[in-house]
Amino acid sequence: MFIDAQFWPFLVAITLLTLSPGVDTLLVIRNTARGGVRDGVLTSLAICCGLFVHAAVSALGISLILLQSAWAFQLLKLAGAAYLVWLGVQSLLAARRGRGLPVAGVCGERRPVPAWRPLREGLLSNVLNPKTVVFYMAFLPQFIAPGDPALAKSLFLAGVHFVIANLWQVAIAVMVGSAGRLLASRLFSQALNGMTGAVLVAFGVKLALERPPG
Repeated sequence: MFIDAQFWPFLVAITLLTLSPGVDTLLVIRNTARGGVRDGVLTSLAICCGLFVHAAVSALGISLILLQSAWAFQLLKLAGAAYLVWLGVQSLLAARRGRGLPVAGVCGERRPVPAWRPLREGLLSNVLNPKTVVFYMAFLPQFIAPGDPALAKSLFLAGVHFVIANLWQVAIAVMVGSAGRLLASRLFSQALNGMTGAVLVAFGVKLALERPPG
């Protein structure tokens, strides 16, 4: 029941945002370089499990605000709009600088490590990152209508993000395991950052101009 008119813009936006290089991408690259594709896959799974924690925290905050007043919810959306535009500008500036990801030398000697180590590193890296929960608080409200069950829909959207992020990060692990030349490309990094920045700015402006229902 959550696949409504708001779902498809979310799917496009979260896909582009997932493709944008960030802390999670770099951690998957590092762990793959250290212990091989298995470590990269385990790191990705753990990172993406953390998304459900952030979605639950975000939904709790959204629900409390909805219970207070409509203007407080609108204030949250305006704050989120400003944050999204800021993130978009940062991505556009990164695209202008045009640096590739630091994956040189990933084909060196790899050391086997216990499976719990990449799992722990991935989960803690995501759960303890305050930027992720701030992002969820800013991003999810535009896809959750006041009449929607905030927790259930947030977890559903996090599940979609979980699938997309894992597909991308596992692909990264495989690419890094095979040399990682595409990820190191300056042009590739510029294109990803440019697309992501444009999407973030567009969604931020849309969110700011959107009238509250009723």
